[in-house]
Amino acid sequence: MFIGIIGSGTMGIGIAQVAATSGCEVFLYDANSAQTEKSLLNLKQTLQKLVSKQKISVEKSEEIFNRIKACSNLSDLKDCDLVIEAIIENKEIKTKVFQDLEGIVSEKCIISSNTSSISITSLQAELKKPERFIGIHFFNPAPIMPLVEVIPGLLTKEKLAQEIYSLMETWGKIPVIAKDVPGFIVNRIARPFYGEALRLVEENIATPEQVDDAMRSLGNFKMGPFELMDLIGIDINFSVTKTVYQDYFYDPKYKPSLLQQRMSEAKLLGRKTGKGFYDYSDQMKEPSARSPETVEDKNLYSKIFMRIISMLINEAVEAKRLGIANDDGLELAMQKGVNYPKGLLAWGKEIGFSKISETLQNLYEEYQEERYRQSPLLKKI
Repeated sequence: MFIGIIGSGTMGIGIAQVAATSGCEVFLYDANSAQTEKSLLNLKQTLQKLVSKQKISVEKSEEIFNRIKACSNLSDLKDCDLVIEAIIENKEIKTKVFQDLEGIVSEKCIISSNTSSISITSLQAELKKPERFIGIHFFNPAPIMPLVEVIPGLLTKEKLAQEIYSLMETWGKIPVIAKDVPGFIVNRIARPFYGEALRLVEENIATPEQVDDAMRSLGNFKMGPFELMDLIGIDINFSVTKTVYQDYFYDPKYKPSLLQQRMSEAKLLGRKTGKGFYDYSDQMKEPSARSPETVEDKNLYSKIFMRIISMLINEAVEAKRLGIANDDGLELAMQKGVNYPKGLLAWGKEIGFSKISETLQNLYEEYQEERYRQSPLLKKI
């Protein structure tokens, strides 16, 4: 199978590696040829590390690398069966690329986007053959993270989502079919993990360290919200939040954080700039979970955890109500896409949906904000 990848950045080269590892011939195109050269060099080093760790053989590493062909022109993708776009999150730029691509590939070629936040329907609507367009959203790093969200738009032909679902399984991925809603599954449901954590800090209720510590020690999360924002990039996380907020017609539930905006403006973006919510200039050791010691700490940590987890579970319940994915899909997406220790629906059942409802009701009464409104389904399950 011939696979075209447009964009050779971190995500593009990662998807190329996944496809090549599965035996596909990959045509990797980027308008910036220097970026492609750099990414291929990094890939070679990555494969060498896998060989040194005895995860793959020398022969396999050479096969993977040789299946990826650097392309200098978009027209080099003319024989591809599937093209996956992984470039900048800009609708106008993406649309131009897709329109150019339509004039190059065969009518049977499937065209897709790896977008994390742009509507699939809005992208396909600009094409002559929108029925062959679909969203295929990988998570970073693509070779490691198992989840792939498969998102048909309103104009996508009926069986295409299932075809891509099956293909992703052959690539060793865990696919989930999602509705074309802002943020799809993961980026929609996960917003409170960051948003509520930021509010706790903005209001001087807790420090970033305390929030992260609470979520690791009480929730068994591998990383707290602030560590994760530093890893993702505070600017990227802020951009996704803004997109979801705007696309949901400024629903208060997804309102962006002023603190995050100021951090972005100050170019304090996390690991990539050496400083974000944490300072990485001295090769800071990774924080580890520790249990709260004093009664005050225990009460604060419990407050932090219940506030954030209640918001997350409420989002998952609302996604279930709206049929954004089936229950298994919702649970898998959060566990395999962002490494949550449990599915949120199961977690809600464990804590007690009535307890979640009570927590949100108390927050609503305190703040008088629609941000804390409950899903109509929450009190019924």
